Amino acid sequence: MIARIWEGKTKIEHLSEYKNFMKVRAIPDYSNTIGFVKLMFLKNSDNQYAYFKLITVWENLEVIKNFAGQDYEIAKYYPEDKKYLIDFPEKVTHFEIFAD
Repeated sequence: MIARIWEGKTKIEHLSEYKNFMKVRAIPDYSNTIGFVKLMFLKNSDNQYAYFKLITVWENLEVIKNFAGQDYEIAKYYPEDKKYLIDFPEKVTHFEIFAD
């Protein structure tokens, strides 16, 4: 299995809206991809920003390509992300899961 890790940041005033967007739009998109196993969506915040780490788990790299495209190391964004995110990291990281 492969873990795909993305990190992002939004202004604290967009936190609730962004969390809702992820639950309604993005998480179902991940979940409906064949080969998707699970995800963990992590949040940390301070007075100004909310920081996110999204860890998705997939059966293998081929199913990640079905979700993200052939250049699977490029982060996938939704048009709505422009309303919430402050920066758009270009790349995600992948790790082989050798123990769970």
